[in-house]
Amino acid sequence: MATHQNILLVYPEVPSNTYWSYKHALGFIKKKSAMPPLGLLTIAALFPADRELKLVDLNVGPLDDNLLQWADAVFVSAMIVQKQSMEQVVARCNQIGKTVVIGGPYATNSWQEISGADHILRGEVDETLCDFLAELDSGTAAAVYDMPPHPDISRLPAPRFDLLDIGAYGSMSIQYSRGCPFHCEFCDIWTVYGNKPRLKDAQSLTAELDALYSMGWEGAVFLVDDNFIGNKRRVKKELLPALIQWQQDRDYPFHFYTEASINLADDPDLMTGMREAGFNSVFIGIETPDPQSLAETGKTQNLKSDMEAAVRTIQQNGLEVLAGFILGFDNDTPAIFDQQIRFIQENAIPQAMIGLLNALPGTRLYQRLEAEGRILSQSAGNNTHSMQANFKTVMDPQTLRQGYRKILKHLYGFRLKNYFARCSHLLDRIEQRQYYQRKVRAADLKIFFRSLCRQPFTAYGFHYIKFLVRNAFKNRDLFAEAVTYSIYGHHYHTITRQTLKKEKIADVLDKKYRKFTKKVNHCSTAVQNSSEDQLNALKKLWNTRMRYLKQMQHKINKLNTDYQDELRRRYLELSAQMRDMLASLEIRTLSSPDPGDRRR
Repeated sequence: MATHQNILLVYPEVPSNTYWSYKHALGFIKKKSAMPPLGLLTIAALFPADRELKLVDLNVGPLDDNLLQWADAVFVSAMIVQKQSMEQVVARCNQIGKTVVIGGPYATNSWQEISGADHILRGEVDETLCDFLAELDSGTAAAVYDMPPHPDISRLPAPRFDLLDIGAYGSMSIQYSRGCPFHCEFCDIWTVYGNKPRLKDAQSLTAELDALYSMGWEGAVFLVDDNFIGNKRRVKKELLPALIQWQQDRDYPFHFYTEASINLADDPDLMTGMREAGFNSVFIGIETPDPQSLAETGKTQNLKSDMEAAVRTIQQNGLEVLAGFILGFDNDTPAIFDQQIRFIQENAIPQAMIGLLNALPGTRLYQRLEAEGRILSQSAGNNTHSMQANFKTVMDPQTLRQGYRKILKHLYGFRLKNYFARCSHLLDRIEQRQYYQRKVRAADLKIFFRSLCRQPFTAYGFHYIKFLVRNAFKNRDLFAEAVTYSIYGHHYHTITRQTLKKEKIADVLDKKYRKFTKKVNHCSTAVQNSSEDQLNALKKLWNTRMRYLKQMQHKINKLNTDYQDELRRRYLELSAQMRDMLASLEIRTLSSPDPGDRRR
């Protein structure tokens, strides 16, 4: 029997205060997490049959002490954004002496930063996991394993969906391919997974769908490929016909969404096949409407097309375009803020994920900026509504920050007026509607009822009602989609409102600090003149510091707890700096001669 018989798979928590979490939309559908940890489910299928496996997704439920005691080894997979939660899991394992194995994107590119792990597996371990387990059992396993060659994923077994609490998720996930044929400077996908997409065969993918279907799943399925159309020929000739037949045989239980490059718009047959297979949305990395910035980052595929026409073509073919946008390229000027707003608004992109450029380890961007001495810190991995780049930007940081706030306020502020306008514009554009509309189930009626009981009474309630009424008449066949967009809008509005509130409080903290610094400098001048009121002035400054700190703390406490961590760190930093200023002033005060002594 293996010495590491009981294997606990742990997926750390993804911060909820991000657009990607969909936390504030999940409440309407009574789910706990947007999607499951497909990477761990894929790895789980590779373990020998004699191992006992259990999965804990911290986005769904807590990690019980009894499970930790049960485990012979704990396997953790994490992205950069999950770093804090991962470290907490590792610390708990270390306290009770459990073997910890860490893999996934964070371990692959940032393994030097990880402490507390017994073993780190970098890269794709599909073909090396069993060898590692043998070494683990024999006591010869290395501390760090370098990235192995890219494996042939066509031979992968179906993920272990049976380990999931399947009802806790808003969407399921499967994977068709790995790798991307493009070379974007800021992206680590192609540097880790290669430029030649590796694909499963159609039968393998439909077998995974069978597994989900047999478990009673209906609804959304995300194909997590970083570029679903990286090999257009095989997608069109092999996969899509198989998906169409599978869906038709079961009366379309699933609707699919995925990620693709903008050249999808160049292929009518591909868009038709995706639509008929049940795809109704696609995420596209548009990044920026500025050609110079696209050239700077190597996004050549976007330079080859009229992006506005491409977006419109994809939408007309029954596919919503979700899109990613980036601010902070070296070529960006202050004009970029209005350019981004115009592009998103006029091209009917309701779900626009826009963020400041961050340099990720393992990317060409990170290598270039490091060589230029411009890296300031490691990225936190959150690429939306974080107000700080991790490198020295060409644009003034304060200008960049203010411009970003302006964009967020326009997209998801103003009581969602602009958001609902984009949604209506998109629904008007959809021409191929047969497969775009989701099947309405009894659960959807309950969701609509929850929406009606809550959303009219929000800050954006008027625009919500106006949006639903308008589309109940103009786009009646897509009314279910209108309800869905309303719920998404609640999430985006909530996150944006809290983010902008946090930024406002951050400004107050800085303002209080500057005001205190000015008072200290004024008192310091008095010390130089050996004022007789030196000690009284110090006492007043101390009281001022305490008053400012209490005011700061009060404002932080009024913010949602999910947004307080960054401000608390800033609060502690400013508190310490204010204390140090007073300590320095006190030393100078006590060491300065009494003016009466000089007169004598």
